[in-house]
Amino acid sequence: MRYPKECVLKECVEAVIRPLEPGDRSRLDVFYKRIPESDRWFMNYDVMDPEIMEKWFEAVAQDRVCSILALCEEKVVGQGSLYLRGFGATSHVGRFRIVVLPDFRNKRLGTWLLLDLIQLAMDRGLEMLRADLVAGVEDNAIEAVQKFDFFKFGKLEKYVKDINGKRQDLVVMVKRLHKEWSDF
Repeated sequence: MRYPKECVLKECVEAVIRPLEPGDRSRLDVFYKRIPESDRWFMNYDVMDPEIMEKWFEAVAQDRVCSILALCEEKVVGQGSLYLRGFGATSHVGRFRIVVLPDFRNKRLGTWLLLDLIQLAMDRGLEMLRADLVAGVEDNAIEAVQKFDFFKFGKLEKYVKDINGKRQDLVVMVKRLHKEWSDF
């Protein structure tokens, strides 16, 4: 995949997508501080913890995570990650997470990031891509991935708790991947 990639969002806003670089740590810290705590709550790790972020950057350096950033005027406005398992029964499945600043949601930035993550997964030879999304909280994301042939693989009822302790359903969305886009 060629980077940097320029893209035009709704309302003619321009963004650049490129891989995460080691020097992006402070930019990413600023980005996550701008994400509402109620959104960060549903991430699998505490992005506000410097030790967690250090381990995450190590995983990127060790090629266990592929991470891309979307920048607008040199500020991170979106981030996508593809999590890889190099060994075991699920090594053919990648998991992903996309996070977008509230001001950049519903402008197709998530779509651009998702397309790149799908391509990265295909380039890695993965057979499936999985996203775990919270019903009632991430309904827009569930609807968006369905447009890219993700299907509801399962639902874990009342599985996660929101920041106030209210239980929510976790929806497992899966996409079967092909070797090339022309195989669809």
